[in-house]
Amino acid sequence: MLRSVLPCETVKVVWSVATETIFFYVKGAFRLRAVRREAACIWGNSAEKRFCMKMIYQVEDRPKFGAMVMFAIQQLLAIMAATLVVPMIVGNGMSSAAALFGAGVGTLVYILFTRRKSPVFLGSSFAFIEPMSAAFAGGISMSLGYLGLIFGAGFAGLVYVGIAMLVKFVGVDWLNKLMPVVVIGPTVAIIGLSLAGNAVGDLTSGGVKVDNVSVAQPLIALFCGLVTLTVTILCSTYGKRMAKLIPFILGILAGYGTALILTLIGNVTHTDMLKVLDFSSFATLTEDGVCLKTFFVVPDFTFFTAKDGFSELNPSYIASIAVAYIPVAFVVFAEHIADHKNISSIIERDLLKEPGLDKTLLGDGIGSMVGALFGGCPNTTYGESVGCVAITRNASIATIISAAVGAILISFLSPFIAFVNSIPPCVMGGVCMALYGFIAVSGLKMIQKVDLNKDKNLFVVSVILIAGIGGLTLTVGRVKITSVAAALILGILTNLILKNAPEEA
Repeated sequence: MLRSVLPCETVKVVWSVATETIFFYVKGAFRLRAVRREAACIWGNSAEKRFCMKMIYQVEDRPKFGAMVMFAIQQLLAIMAATLVVPMIVGNGMSSAAALFGAGVGTLVYILFTRRKSPVFLGSSFAFIEPMSAAFAGGISMSLGYLGLIFGAGFAGLVYVGIAMLVKFVGVDWLNKLMPVVVIGPTVAIIGLSLAGNAVGDLTSGGVKVDNVSVAQPLIALFCGLVTLTVTILCSTYGKRMAKLIPFILGILAGYGTALILTLIGNVTHTDMLKVLDFSSFATLTEDGVCLKTFFVVPDFTFFTAKDGFSELNPSYIASIAVAYIPVAFVVFAEHIADHKNISSIIERDLLKEPGLDKTLLGDGIGSMVGALFGGCPNTTYGESVGCVAITRNASIATIISAAVGAILISFLSPFIAFVNSIPPCVMGGVCMALYGFIAVSGLKMIQKVDLNKDKNLFVVSVILIAGIGGLTLTVGRVKITSVAAALILGILTNLILKNAPEEA
């Protein structure tokens, strides 16, 4: 009996020792691999560092030509609606196509100054809508108003150039002390959250409007928006390599197709509640018959009209333009910092140090000057572009350059501009829910590094979130401080007040 048991027990003991030994060495190998990977992230060369990045395409990567064209179109679709709508809001005959051209040129200038290291697209800035309207209101003619747009963008750009020179000599350490993670994290979140109302409002609005009211039933528009959002989410989460990289294009096409089917049914059955798509932008292409303008047209660049305004220019008008634009430039500077902190956290590279805040400011400022010369709108870094990078995990600067060149070329193509103008608000609302949400979440991820058990940190984050979500805005004369800038200012002041607070036990 004893002889029959001993071999079995011996086998069990040997098996147990062997498996534990193997497990020990395998575990050690994985731990050693993890240590090596972590060391490569800190000390390794660029190839080793790229291995540990979360991006599918990092800044210096270049996708294949066909894929890059698709990625560029996706970036354009992400930023195009907002870029085109600013001149539409200002009115006075401003050209949306010219604004798109200016955004493309401005982006190329920005990339040049940032030495191809910052994957951000510049688009028309909403912050300057009131100063732009003031330029037309203060001008005695349309030509002088257009010239005022160029002068205003010049003043705003000079503010950025001045701050860039200061940063060049002083450095950015003071900025990191003034706006640490506890301040900049919730501020980035506010950039996304402050836009949430726009996304939700668009989600229930169709493109066909009478007296500026959508004729489509809100639930029908919501359905189209949710189709867009669902396809975007599914492609980004479950899609294969290409689908995962172009979820916005696929989402927009799905939502647009749904809206098209419902609109055609509505037209056949004369049911207004189903009319989501507005075809008027296509109708204008052939209002004079099929001709060259149907396919190709030179945008109405700002300088075409502005050149006639020099004879009416006077010092008082120049002063009024400076007063309208310069304070807003300081407000937009705060958003510039927040956007670059945000994209830095996404690509895991500190853009305020490399290429440097002075370079990003110069690129943004001079890019705005050049862009306004063509389109009239000062440019700014776009949160939609940052969100697109985050969701698709494509930070390739080649993609941004392709998008900028595409914006320039597309501004001459009438059918594409007509297609973009026909995309109903509900479809863009579905996309923007994802875009703005990712911006907000990227800011909240920064707060993870903050010890919220400390009262001073808790107060700083609380003040910024409530001021931003609550929509606190301040108006001083003609200058309107946006909710993002107001929240950032309050956060900085709160942090400075509590800087020397005693450490809690």
